[in-house]
Amino acid sequence: MISMFLKNKSMRKKCFLYLGAGLFLMAMGQAQASCDDEAAPRVNWAGCDKSGLDFSGKDLSDAVLNRANFQGANFSGARLKHADFNFSDISNAVFDKARMQGVRLVGAKAEKASFKQAIMDEARCSRSQMNQADFEQARLKTADFYEAKLQGANFNNAILTEAQFIHADLVEANFDGADLSKAKMNSAMLESASLINANLNSVVLDNADLKFADFTGADLTKASMRESVIDDAIFDEAKLGRVIWFDLKRCRASAVGSCQ
Repeated sequence: MISMFLKNKSMRKKCFLYLGAGLFLMAMGQAQASCDDEAAPRVNWAGCDKSGLDFSGKDLSDAVLNRANFQGANFSGARLKHADFNFSDISNAVFDKARMQGVRLVGAKAEKASFKQAIMDEARCSRSQMNQADFEQARLKTADFYEAKLQGANFNNAILTEAQFIHADLVEANFDGADLSKAKMNSAMLESASLINANLNSVVLDNADLKFADFTGADLTKASMRESVIDDAIFDEAKLGRVIWFDLKRCRASAVGSCQ
């Protein structure tokens, strides 16, 4: 009798449909219940509302935190290595001194979030909304901010070696004293940005908008600025040795303040 049932294609199809529906409902129940789980490595809080809560010092390594609400939450000193915040809202949240290597913040909303002195090497922040976010003294080696919105963001004294800001909106951002050596900032909008005393050695600024940007005392040695817009930009005492200038000419090795 069992063999006859298995030979019946219609019945077999219905059986699989019922089984699939049951598994889906079970998974939905588990996902809903996971919002009550304690903070721990690999916890799954996808889609949960954790706004305003305190996770300072907690270990949330490899946690699934995407599409969730963490507005105003406190992650100070937390361990968030490889945590997934993709498309979550972390506006006004605090991540000061958090260890966040490889964290994923793709498409995240992080307006006015604070990442002071956080370790964020290899962070993925493409297409995120981070206007007025604070990254003062944060370590962001090889971080990716492709098409991120970072108007008025603070990167004062941050370490951003080999970071990528391609097509990023950095209007009025502060990079004073930051290490941006070998960073890629192609087609970035840096109008009125401050890069005073920044290390921009070998940085790529091709096709970037640098109107009114302040490079006073910055080290732009071997930088590339092909076809960038530099109207009213300030280069007082900036090192411009071997820079590829906006008009494609190469500055002398001894150039300071202007491309000679």
